[in-house]
Amino acid sequence: MPREGRPDTEPDVEGGKEPAARDLQWLRRAGQGDRAAFERLYLHHYHRLARFLARHTARRDLVDEIVNETMWVVWRDANQFRGDAKVATWIFGIAYRCLMKTLRDRPVASEPSTALSEGTSDDAEQVERSDWVRRGLLALPPEQRMTMELAYYLGQSCEEIAAIMDVAVGTVKARLFHARLRLRNTLPALGGEDSVHADAARG
Repeated sequence: MPREGRPDTEPDVEGGKEPAARDLQWLRRAGQGDRAAFERLYLHHYHRLARFLARHTARRDLVDEIVNETMWVVWRDANQFRGDAKVATWIFGIAYRCLMKTLRDRPVASEPSTALSEGTSDDAEQVERSDWVRRGLLALPPEQRMTMELAYYLGQSCEEIAAIMDVAVGTVKARLFHARLRLRNTLPALGGEDSVHADAARG
């Protein structure tokens, strides 16, 4: 079981160090049974993990379940981290596998809520544009959609995506290429441009 306190053998990298170094210290301490360090790691990554997962299921209970399953694996396997990638990339790789397992075993609605909240016309425009892009992403094959989400929503590099999805970097680049090509062809139709052009031609 995790224990309170932190080991005295590691230098304190919190406060001023890069997130990658801070994550690594927390993970190493968690591997030594430090509950407080693991809690910091959990809290640091929870919201980003939850936002990512919520783009693939509208069920908040499943989002929390997958986050907790992910972080349980992180706690259990903390000592197995080899350092081949950033700690954050390793954690997202675990979350990706947990998500894929959940979607395979328990198919769920992947569309997040599209309800519009009251606000300015600019807010409504932004929501409408986001919904338009989201519908385009939903039309992609799952692997391409996931790759696009990781690249453009989370800002992961091709190398990081390859580590998360356990594929070659070339495969990631190919998926991004085909996804962008597909979106270029489908987004205008989803936005109604075809009908606009048709009306203009008839006029």
